[in-house]
Amino acid sequence: MILRVVLLIEQQKLRDNLRRQLASSDIVFEQIRPGKRAWERVIRRGADVIIISQSTIPEPVDGNISVLADLPEVPTTVVISGSESVEEHAILLAAGCDTVLYAGLPAQRIVDAIQSVLDSRHQLVQQDMAGRKPTYQPRLADFVSQSPPIQMFMATVRRIVPSSSSLLILGETGVGKEHLARAIHAEGPRSARPFVAINCAALPEQLLESELFGHEEGAFTGATRNRRGAFEMAHEGTIFLDEIGEMPLQSQAKLLRVLQDFEVRRVGGERTTYVDVRVIAASNDDLEAESHARRFRRDLFYRLSVVTLTVPSLRQRREDIPALVADYIARLSMRIGRDVGGIAADALDRLCRHNWPGNVRELINVIERAMLLCEGDEITLGDLPARIAYPEQTSISALTKMRELPAEWRGKTLHEIRDGVVEDVERAYLTMILTETGGQVGLAAQRAGIHSRGLYDKMRKYGLRKEEFREGGSGRD
Repeated sequence: MILRVVLLIEQQKLRDNLRRQLASSDIVFEQIRPGKRAWERVIRRGADVIIISQSTIPEPVDGNISVLADLPEVPTTVVISGSESVEEHAILLAAGCDTVLYAGLPAQRIVDAIQSVLDSRHQLVQQDMAGRKPTYQPRLADFVSQSPPIQMFMATVRRIVPSSSSLLILGETGVGKEHLARAIHAEGPRSARPFVAINCAALPEQLLESELFGHEEGAFTGATRNRRGAFEMAHEGTIFLDEIGEMPLQSQAKLLRVLQDFEVRRVGGERTTYVDVRVIAASNDDLEAESHARRFRRDLFYRLSVVTLTVPSLRQRREDIPALVADYIARLSMRIGRDVGGIAADALDRLCRHNWPGNVRELINVIERAMLLCEGDEITLGDLPARIAYPEQTSISALTKMRELPAEWRGKTLHEIRDGVVEDVERAYLTMILTETGGQVGLAAQRAGIHSRGLYDKMRKYGLRKEEFREGGSGRD
């Protein structure tokens, strides 16, 4: 991650000395000249480290300089004091300053002290980002399989892990594209650095560019202060761009420029910042076909697809389903606190026969639901959703014509039955409007009266893929 350092120092010689001796690829200096509104500009910069002259701090109110404690994002603050007074230094430290340096010290001692501050801040940022990582870290071993397609696929993956080349991961919804990207990062040379994921379909165009490249104060309505983007945060690490096919063409052009020049310019800014990141993009679209149809930039497609990996669907690896089910039961037992030891043979048989339009993600959801509903220590056929356990009886019309209630309803609460029926209705309704709109998610969301992000979430839940509803699509399974 790139450290942003703001300098508000009166002595020009010291400013120039610091910038010259502390220059680094992961440090960006911004100089603010002393003046009437200089302190306001410091506050709005959103820096990691602030180095200021004591004389630039606003006049204290009743002897209290708590203004230091009011800085946003809790930056590390270094004050260059013109006084050697221990008492004055103590007051500054009590007010929220992290380090006080006497301006009369030899120049090299000041530089060395500030270098130490920057190193400490870098370590703090790394520890903070490490603390946000999930307890379970994806590994390539998660993809070990008895299926020949997966074995061949993983042999290719292992060859590209040590590189920093751009990577494009293709595959149906739910096959585990992000999981694979995280595993590649975790076992590659950048594993000690950040992994930053951005969903390009979940954000409007202006917000997407702000998320990717950051923005300057006043760049647009609501931009009250500077903000770093995902590329800066992922410096020396990996950035994962999910649903890259949904990125607007204008944003694609800006992304291409970053990939070509290794520099980002914040929205509303003029300066560029060098970034060193590995880009992994993912899509469930055929991006080559999209590029020929001019819905995706062809030059960006070639830039991203230095190596292209197409993850096999779960239908292509049915022999792995029993092992996957056992693995997910073991993992989920600890997470949800249910002591479930296995699955009945007839229930497992139904899982192996299902077409899994939502792939591994759908399988995980089905297993978790079954574990929550099962009354014993084994998942039974009745614990599975009706569409899987009794595929011939899943339509609403079939259920309403039955004289007797479905067998799987016995022993279940009204709340549990209602949830299952609601899922069937939602799936049928979403299938209808996506068919009517030709897979246009934005238009379908408008007709459904929900936000497009909410529609994407439901599509993932039910294994619905927009390309299946487009003209010439492959159709439902």
